[in-house]
Amino acid sequence: MPFDLETTDRLLSTTRAVRKRLDLEREVPAELIHDCIALSQQAPTGSNQQGWRWLVVTDADKKQALADWYRQAAGDYLAAGEAQARAAGHAQTGRVLESAKYLAERLQDVPVHVIPCIKGKLPSHAPASMQAGFYGSIFPAIWSFQLALRARGLGSVITSFHLAFADEAAKLLGIPEDVTQAALLPVAWTVGDEFKPAQRRPPQHITYWNRWKQPADAS
Repeated sequence: MPFDLETTDRLLSTTRAVRKRLDLEREVPAELIHDCIALSQQAPTGSNQQGWRWLVVTDADKKQALADWYRQAAGDYLAAGEAQARAAGHAQTGRVLESAKYLAERLQDVPVHVIPCIKGKLPSHAPASMQAGFYGSIFPAIWSFQLALRARGLGSVITSFHLAFADEAAKLLGIPEDVTQAALLPVAWTVGDEFKPAQRRPPQHITYWNRWKQPADAS
């Protein structure tokens, strides 16, 4: 059967990075997380290795530790970004950074932390092709997971600040040494379910055919 393009396009264009509109009070059932992970398992992986692994954290003490590391890594970066955005008059960037700061301050209160992982470790100085194949085997699943969340009324955002303390997080959570953490996704019901597509440049401004060149209509 053909897909309902209106519904499909709305899902793809309104699955936003959700921070301020995460519901910090409402419990997220475990079966919903499992349903979304099951859908993510249909995503492609390099050589069909299916090396995805998902660590779901709901323990308050463990979430607090992850949030503390997150804030430690995020603090200077977010403060510097906000100052630069104000100086440059970039209002949209400033709003994004303000939203990121809000999440950093409340991360421990988000009902569920999901850490998507991939079996294996990249060697130091791994070539670009190896890096692309390695992370390309987990991020399609992450995006499928986020789309599945959105379709069920939940939200999330890909974050990476805790990875500055990946070794400490692995010890806290018992993650084996041969497994790589790819991100941390705070997961919760959303406050309201209406999200709008973001304003983006027309695709003609960022698309090249057969040879890289400046599009004629680019501003």
